[in-house]
Amino acid sequence: MAYPPPGDPYASQFPPPPYGQSPYGQPAPYAGWGSRVGAYLIDSLCVAPFGILAAVFGSSVDPATGLPSFNASYFLFLILGFVVAGYNRWFQAGRTGQSWGRKALNIRLLNEATGGPIGAGGAFVRDLAHILDGLSCYIGFLWPLWDDKKQTFADKICNTLVVRS
Repeated sequence: MAYPPPGDPYASQFPPPPYGQSPYGQPAPYAGWGSRVGAYLIDSLCVAPFGILAAVFGSSVDPATGLPSFNASYFLFLILGFVVAGYNRWFQAGRTGQSWGRKALNIRLLNEATGGPIGAGGAFVRDLAHILDGLSCYIGFLWPLWDDKKQTFADKICNTLVVRS
């Protein structure tokens, strides 16, 4: 279906395509396993500096007991890392379908039923559901390699898709 030029009085007869679909009515192609892993690695690299800073500046070994001790900067860096990860993986990805890593690799997380974003709560629940991907000897993370819709266990549970945008 072709779209009319801007300002065309018949434009209302041609509604825009659903979120995440091409203008030709075909669903966007599913994202491959490599791009999904790459997006996750980019997201992890955005949070890694906070863990490194917490380890370097926030912990030390008590010479009397030999046990680690943690000061306020340790907890500050851990909290900052959690806030950045939460903003990126849950708020941003839930609202737009793209975390920083997904945006860099041109893929998008969508609700399978509506084709739209899943919301911050849905993104949080999906991340929790990834625990099941790991409990099965990490088979759930490899499931997209042979699944028709390239879904992990968490995607199947939460009814989500990762597509190329």
